Amino acid sequence: MNFASDNAGPMHPSVLNAIVDANTGYEMPYGNDSIMPRVRDKIRATFEAPEAAVYLVATGTAANALALSTYTNSWDTMFAHRVSHVEEDECGAPEFYANGARLTLVDGDGAKMDPSALRHAIVNTGDKGVHGVQRGPVSITQATEVGTLYSLEDIAALTAIAKEYGLKTHLDGARFANACAALGCTAAQMTWKAGIDVVSFGGTKNGCAGVEAVVFFDPEKAWEFELRRKRGAHLFSKHRFLSAQMDAYLTDDLWLKLGRQANANCARLVKGLETVKGAEIPDTPEANMVFAHLPRAAHRRAMDAGAKYYLFPADATLDGPDDDLIRCRMVCDWNKTEAEIDQLVDLLRG
Repeated sequence: MNFASDNAGPMHPSVLNAIVDANTGYEMPYGNDSIMPRVRDKIRATFEAPEAAVYLVATGTAANALALSTYTNSWDTMFAHRVSHVEEDECGAPEFYANGARLTLVDGDGAKMDPSALRHAIVNTGDKGVHGVQRGPVSITQATEVGTLYSLEDIAALTAIAKEYGLKTHLDGARFANACAALGCTAAQMTWKAGIDVVSFGGTKNGCAGVEAVVFFDPEKAWEFELRRKRGAHLFSKHRFLSAQMDAYLTDDLWLKLGRQANANCARLVKGLETVKGAEIPDTPEANMVFAHLPRAAHRRAMDAGAKYYLFPADATLDGPDDDLIRCRMVCDWNKTEAEIDQLVDLLRG
């Protein structure tokens, strides 16, 4: 009953078998393996972007930070939602890789940047001339950190504002497959067709061991990214094992199938949580993650039986009145079973 994160789940067998198959003989290092051209072609086909520059790294933090740094001067600021992933969960990596650039935090309901708030933040940045930080790229987390989604129209509205001011846009797609599956759209529709310049296309949370693709729809920054990836210690020598994972992940749209399955598992979980007495779910879950407020007694029953998920705040305790509501986060991956979900719900219900 591990609902702590989709990072906690196993690799999909197809991905594991691809790694094993790649572990034969010799391959050229540093992305020059025989698998990578196939990966590049598959990603370009998936995104309907034949000229896109495609690179692989092993972590989402590296993908986001390196991608953003290619569009950010050290005297710039990057715009992101107040509870975006690049703000809350990357230990300042975007600022670090951009040599000390800043993050400007933008408000909006449901962890989604409000277009008027973004415009206000942009307008009020760079107005001090040489005395203030300058405008940098806009970063959108999709799915959001609270499990909600930007619609295609939402993304297009934000990118349009960015383009008014000559700014580039980045999509943090650690849960790209979940978002794409939930919206019923293509990868192209959720990215360059909506105005996105670069995307971090996640695999680790969705059945891979550790691989993320960085896709530049305009290859102008390709060489700079290669230099930044190497200088940042994220160019893998035995790159074939990244390529093998991504190759399997893209074959027959496995990435999308796994995203759909994770979303369906979460929908089943949410339906069960709604039957727990006293439960409150403030933001309607739209992908594979749910934040809920549940009675302390329910948490105690579940965790005493071995369930794993996160409580908020981090120092929340199970000691205290039974009826007090404590916020929690639960995440489903592709591998969750109906029996496991139902077991957790039964414990929470008591």
